[in-house]
Amino acid sequence: MISDAMEKSLFKQLNDEFYSSYLYLAMSAYCNHLDFNGAANWLKLQYEEEQGHATRIYNYLIEQGAHVELQAIPQPPSSFGTILEVFNSSLHHEQKMTEKLNNLSDQALKEKDHATYNLLQWFVNEQVEEESTVGDIISKLKLVKEDGYGLLMIDNELGNRTLV
Repeated sequence: MISDAMEKSLFKQLNDEFYSSYLYLAMSAYCNHLDFNGAANWLKLQYEEEQGHATRIYNYLIEQGAHVELQAIPQPPSSFGTILEVFNSSLHHEQKMTEKLNNLSDQALKEKDHATYNLLQWFVNEQVEEESTVGDIISKLKLVKEDGYGLLMIDNELGNRTLV
């Protein structure tokens, strides 16, 4: 059984994960509007991955006997600027999520809640991958700048992403 404080923190993280998915879907829609269909595909798959993250926390809360009450999800932006700015926004968001998950892990350790800490380590490790992957995309986009052929090549590469 988890403490009331941990339960409340996990409810907040659940909502943050749902917001993440919503944000990535908004980014995908924006990229579709710009005709960056590969980036739109990549971001839509990221939306699905974030939904899975939310479901993982939801299931854990249910297993811990929590009465889950879903909260409203804030509306994400509808415009993100250039394709580079889209991915910069993604990286900034992932860095904020990493900070939140680290703080939540600290709370679990402080409470000696090893089950929750164990759950959160999966997320902490996932964040390393998330930030690294987006960072690689940003590096490529910076390399090609506004070169149409380069952007087309990167967009095609992003379109090849599949969920594992």
